[in-house]
Amino acid sequence: MTHHFPVRVYYEDTDAGGIVYHANYLKFIERARSEWVREAGIDQRQLRADQGLIIVVRRIEADYLRPALYDDLLTVTTGLRLLGGARIELDQAVLRGEVPMFTARVTLVCVGADGRAARLPDALRRALESG
Repeated sequence: MTHHFPVRVYYEDTDAGGIVYHANYLKFIERARSEWVREAGIDQRQLRADQGLIIVVRRIEADYLRPALYDDLLTVTTGLRLLGGARIELDQAVLRGEVPMFTARVTLVCVGADGRAARLPDALRRALESG
């Protein structure tokens, strides 16, 4: 299932030419991932408080395809690609209408308080698989 998250490009998101500054695409996809997890019923603060686990970005492979502009209404899509023992792989895209502006493959890892990889809890796995 693909999650959709709307984003409006504000002046603060752009460079001097009115084009979305490259680092802001990472902010857009981060917000979309946070909402995807939230809508799957996962409370990340509770996960940390109860089990000492957090989900962190390990790797992002990004392609900047077309420039998004000031005042564009964009949609960030998030789809689960792979669910491993401690790893989550997502495909994300930023679209203007049906036109892809930016795509990314994102690898997330569940880690414990010591910063080492930790197995995804069963409840988290079920939520992500169904969400």
